[in-house]
Amino acid sequence: MSSSTPIRIGAIDLGPSAGRVIVGTIDDGRITLTETRRFSNSAIPLPTRAGERLYWDVLRLWSEIREGLLAAVRDIGPLSAIGVDAWSVDYGLVDGNGVPAGMVSAYNSPRTKGMPERFFAAIPAGELYRINGLQVQEFNTVFQLLAEDLDGGLPSPGNGLPSRTLLLLPDLIACWLTGSMYAEVTNASTTGLVDVRTRSWSRPLVERLRTDLGLDLVGVLPETIEAGAVVGPVRRDALEVFGPDGAPTPVVAVGSRDTASAVVAVPAQGEDFAYVSCGTWSHVGLELERPVLSEASRRANFTNELGVDGTVRYLKNVVGLWALNEAVRTWGRQGLDVSLEDLDAAAESSEPLRTIIDLDDGSFRAPGDMAARIDDAAHATGQPRPRTIGEYARCINESLALAYRRAVREAMALSGKRVGVLHMVGGGVRNRLLCQLTADATGLRVVAGPVEAAALGSIAVAARGVGLIDGDLARLRSLVRASSEIVEYAPSPEAAAAWDAAERRVFGEPEPQS
Repeated sequence: MSSSTPIRIGAIDLGPSAGRVIVGTIDDGRITLTETRRFSNSAIPLPTRAGERLYWDVLRLWSEIREGLLAAVRDIGPLSAIGVDAWSVDYGLVDGNGVPAGMVSAYNSPRTKGMPERFFAAIPAGELYRINGLQVQEFNTVFQLLAEDLDGGLPSPGNGLPSRTLLLLPDLIACWLTGSMYAEVTNASTTGLVDVRTRSWSRPLVERLRTDLGLDLVGVLPETIEAGAVVGPVRRDALEVFGPDGAPTPVVAVGSRDTASAVVAVPAQGEDFAYVSCGTWSHVGLELERPVLSEASRRANFTNELGVDGTVRYLKNVVGLWALNEAVRTWGRQGLDVSLEDLDAAAESSEPLRTIIDLDDGSFRAPGDMAARIDDAAHATGQPRPRTIGEYARCINESLALAYRRAVREAMALSGKRVGVLHMVGGGVRNRLLCQLTADATGLRVVAGPVEAAALGSIAVAARGVGLIDGDLARLRSLVRASSEIVEYAPSPEAAAAWDAAERRVFGEPEPQS
């Protein structure tokens, strides 16, 4: 993969709290990352006649992205390709020119309250899962669309509205760059409208939505494409971004679901593996060749999201470091100035497995006083409440490691696939205590890194898409491994009995291993 001329790939990486433009320079078999723009992001509350709603300021995001790409070319050099990844489920409706037809709602806006119940009154949950293999979350795109239709925001025969096209957020940005409209499948699979076996829109489901729920999506859904497809050059009227040959830089549809790009960057070396994409939220699962659509899988709330190169990301969503970050915010409001470095040190020195809780309980998903909720959970399970901020932090880290343990073991049992190593990628791998606790809890060797997994995966797929590198996922992962700082954590054999006992305190008997 070496080249006499460095390859420069632009990566646009959008999250619900921040976004970045990063340039990946590929030279001598390694990727070096340079950030050219970082910007904040948050949903904006707006009072409406239907109550408060939350919206994304996508025009500001577009402005920040443009500045980041222009800085990349000015400060680093011409870009050979650009890829875009972002969070899932949220979308914009655009007219035939790509102009937004309205505000872009945020996934946590209260407009979807009651939509799953309305949906399942017409189409049973089990029937839907056998098509899309997707866990039920109130903010899934299909439920957002049902709310949109009830608000009169979708065109339907005879309502006089012009035709509109649904573009998920990374596809919306790519549309503004190139003029092309499409739905990249790794993100489209999170909408609830894709048949995970055919990797395209489920036409029978779309017809059921029209006949049974009055939700007419005919003409609204764009063509689906696979990650790696070149969707077009950056338009000159959109941005003056050019490649080394002076031609406009092409945009590649990468794994536009950020977790899909992160899993591409798992530095596996040919072994079967489990993964944790670890940040504010965590995604824990396996990479499979085909989906798991059993009733047991649906009841366990596992989801089948599509991955790059025909793979399936079989996973469960876990709270992640949200609980710790929220606890720190609460302590700050109470006048306790706590740095994450000091908190990590205090947690490491605290008593192991003193208090452990079920972080997947719904009470830990909303903002608020996490310490008070931990106290309530400890009391309910007959455990001592933490006494110091270090003990609270230890409790959260250990409870998160226990959640990872349960998710990995359940994924193996439901899929029938065994793994011997757990890869942790994303910003959470900076938490050394969490990585070691995860090794001890799961009994698996933990390979931690890279931190910038989504950007690296996006860059690798974009470079391959324009023919500048080649190879399958194993080759892309070898490139990522050569470019990353990787730390390994071995499980302590003496820890197994203590973790079994801790799990029994909270859940009863431990989950069986396959």
